[in-house]
Amino acid sequence: MSTRTRPAGPDSDAVTVAARALDDVVRDHLPGLLRYATVLVGDGHTAADLVQEVLLRAHVRWTRISLMDRPDLYLRRMVTNEHLSWRRRWHVRTIQPADDAVLASHARPQGDHAEHVVRDDALWRHLTALPPRQRAVLVLRYYEGLADAEIATVLGTSGATVRSHASRALAALRLTDLTTPPEDR
Repeated sequence: MSTRTRPAGPDSDAVTVAARALDDVVRDHLPGLLRYATVLVGDGHTAADLVQEVLLRAHVRWTRISLMDRPDLYLRRMVTNEHLSWRRRWHVRTIQPADDAVLASHARPQGDHAEHVVRDDALWRHLTALPPRQRAVLVLRYYEGLADAEIATVLGTSGATVRSHASRALAALRLTDLTTPPEDR
C-alpha cells in the first residue's frame, strides 16, 4: 500500500507546478493587486477582502489562468470585475435612510409600555384583595389553564363550588375600577 496522497504520474507534477506558479504570482503581484484594489474601493480592508475573493476564485481556475502570457494582468481584470460586481450587489443591498416623518406615517401608534405594567399591577392587586379560594380558582383557571374538574381536584372541592367561586370572583372584579388601588375602595 502506498503512503502517497497524490497519484503518481505526469498530472500530479503539473498540479504541483501550477500550485507553485500561483504562489509565485501571488508573492510577486499581491502588493500591486492590493494597491489597485485600494484605489478602486477606497478602503484598505475592503480591498483586502476583494483581493482575497479574487484569489480564491483564481485558485479554482488556476490551471487555465496559468496558461496565459500574463496571469497577473488577468488577476487585475478579475479584481476590476469583482469590484464592479460588489458595487452592483452593494447598490441593491444598500438601505436608504428614510425621514422621520415617513417612518412615523407607516408605524402604528404604540401605547406607553408603563401603562401596560400599571394595568397588570392593578389587576394583581385586585386579585390579592379577593378571598383566597376565589383567587385560587381564577389563577388556576386563567393563569394555569386548568379545567373546572382539575381545579376541583386541586382545591378538594366539587366542580359546582369551583364555578361558584369563579362567578363570584369575576363579578367582584367587574365592579371594581382597575385604575384605583383596592385599598381606596
